[in-house]
Amino acid sequence: MTAQQQADYQKLYDQMKEFGGSYNFELIEKAFACCVRAHEGQKRYTNEEYYIHPVSVASIVISLGMDSESIAAALLHDVVEDTDTTIEQIQSLFGEDVALLVDGVTKIGRLNFSSKEQQQAESLRKMLIAMGKDIRVIIIKLADRLHNMRTIDAMPEQKQRDKSLETLEIYAPIAHRLGIRPVKEELEDLAIKHLDPVAYNEIEEMLILKRKEREHVLENIRGHIEERLKEEMPGVRLSFQSRVKSIHGIYRKMYVQGKDFDEIYDIYAIRIITDTVADCYNVLGIMHDMFRPIPNRFKDYISMPKPNMYQSLHTTVISREGIPFEIQIRTFDMHHTAEYGIAAHWKYKEGVTENDARMEERLAWIRQILDSQNASTDVSDLIRTIKVDLSQEDVFAVTPKGDVINLPVGSTVVDFAFAIHSEVGTHMIGAKADGKIVPLNHEIMTGEVIDIITTNQAGHGPSRDWLNIAVTSQAKSKIRAWFKKEKRAENIAAGKLEIEREFRRDNIRFSDEEYDEFIEEIAKRQRFANADEFYAAIGYGGLLLEKIMPRIKEEYTKRTATGKVAEPVILPEKRGTKASDGVVVEGVDNCLIKLSKCCTPLPGDEIIGFITRGHGVSIHKRDCNNVPKNIENAEEPERWIPAHWDVTRSDSFNSTLQISAIDRDGLVVDIMNTIYSMHIPVRSINARQTKSGNCVVILTITAESVAHLQSIITHLAKLHGVFSVERINQ
Repeated sequence: MTAQQQADYQKLYDQMKEFGGSYNFELIEKAFACCVRAHEGQKRYTNEEYYIHPVSVASIVISLGMDSESIAAALLHDVVEDTDTTIEQIQSLFGEDVALLVDGVTKIGRLNFSSKEQQQAESLRKMLIAMGKDIRVIIIKLADRLHNMRTIDAMPEQKQRDKSLETLEIYAPIAHRLGIRPVKEELEDLAIKHLDPVAYNEIEEMLILKRKEREHVLENIRGHIEERLKEEMPGVRLSFQSRVKSIHGIYRKMYVQGKDFDEIYDIYAIRIITDTVADCYNVLGIMHDMFRPIPNRFKDYISMPKPNMYQSLHTTVISREGIPFEIQIRTFDMHHTAEYGIAAHWKYKEGVTENDARMEERLAWIRQILDSQNASTDVSDLIRTIKVDLSQEDVFAVTPKGDVINLPVGSTVVDFAFAIHSEVGTHMIGAKADGKIVPLNHEIMTGEVIDIITTNQAGHGPSRDWLNIAVTSQAKSKIRAWFKKEKRAENIAAGKLEIEREFRRDNIRFSDEEYDEFIEEIAKRQRFANADEFYAAIGYGGLLLEKIMPRIKEEYTKRTATGKVAEPVILPEKRGTKASDGVVVEGVDNCLIKLSKCCTPLPGDEIIGFITRGHGVSIHKRDCNNVPKNIENAEEPERWIPAHWDVTRSDSFNSTLQISAIDRDGLVVDIMNTIYSMHIPVRSINARQTKSGNCVVILTITAESVAHLQSIITHLAKLHGVFSVERINQ
């Protein structure tokens, strides 16, 4: 090694000595030498010797308190990918643990995150699998990304933006969920610096300006706090720190939430660290006695830890000078976890992770995300899942029994129900927030008591619309799983209907044989066993048709160009007049046509026309009481004229139903849920009690055809306590 390389290793050695812990220095020195030798002659885009990058990554890994194998793997993480060294050689030289870590990081490094969305999602899935096997893989990868972001200025401008966006949307949320705060905040700040440099510089300048104004005042406040606590709590070990909010944290509040800089109360914070939880609450009481707390600005993350196991008391107060600032109170153990995250639970001496319930809990989100992605055939859902489920902000809601449920900000009562249990979610018919009935799309606020109303009715399940209401991947995957298991026939029918509707909209036409062949090809391309599996996936929401329609249109265009698609058969147009209600009256031109009010015919009904005197043609149902059974024997048979519905029209229509049922609690809710699950627009609903003690519900809805209306009636008739469902004229 050269003198410079020896000096670089000495820096690593000194860093490990300063950090403490038990390291295998022989293994790490050998990995350093192998790294230098393998990368000899290679340069980075910054024009520095390539080995500087893995050495810098190893330094970050050391600062996170990782073990010897992790440090060695950090030094070797690019060797297999960028040199002739094989993973087998790494294993023989450094052992199986180091080889597995290098292999895991190498596979992630080979993934192309700048390609199409689906390829990116597949790459993310592989990364999560690698994390599930050994979490040290992603910690090394985060250190790798952090050093790349520190030196990103040497990259082309567009690549800087692409890498920054990827860092902000994927790597920073993962660092947050692992609880590695310093890495998370630096990744976010570096990403924003290149995505929105104007805002970054503006916030940085304001921080410098305000710091000059407030630094002296805050130092005085800190001095008063130390003096008071030592007086009130003699003999208790206390440590004090100052903290300035990250630029990205300020950016989110200013440019996402629309707040002014002076409206952000937690930019500056004083951190008080002590020995026990009891001491934390004692300190809190003293702080609220010293300063006036700002209402609704107290958060107890000790009794309700964040998903990344972060624990601390946060309270925002106002000093005597009128300056708002935050006070954070935690134990030394909590502070260690807050700074190092999952790495704080590493056993330095043995070099392995703790295999306990706490560690399993911290890694459960990886399996949860993978499970939700397996329930959906749309792999791009994975990217959206990471953005939502690894959200940096959470809400805490409470069940009536006092259990606390933690969910991402924006979660609805649907997410809450499925977070409790799958059965609670699938049997939900309504919800209350703090004792008041709320809609299913009600966004949960921290502290709300949410009571889920369920039914024991057999066969009851969620609505497909809940997929649009739910926010978390856990709820979405459970809804999809229920539909996939319980409603196969209905899913197939719904999928067929959606495809036919999209094909009509995009003017995609086939003969029957070619249609079946085309769908089979599309199904195989999407990795389904047959067309029914393809239809079912669309029906239960596992596959979004809008995602694959561009490819379907492209394939259809190719077939059309090669002459594989049969020309649609154009039938000669029948002579007739079409009413605004979609009726064709044979043999009559330019005549007023209206639907008779005595029987209110609907599309799909067998109809007949009657030529009135001065009012055009009146359309009746064929079985209407005002229509003769035998037209030939009628008084004026020539005035009755054949008519039929225009099959090329699909106009919807309003129809009124009368539902007779037992007067029971939840009847109207069940009716509305049934209608809601079938995506039926409701125009009006009215319920009244009869003298016999039963109930009559008058419901006006919009249907697409008589067959559609009959399907609605059939579903309503199956509800518990319903005697009859009849179509009435109004």
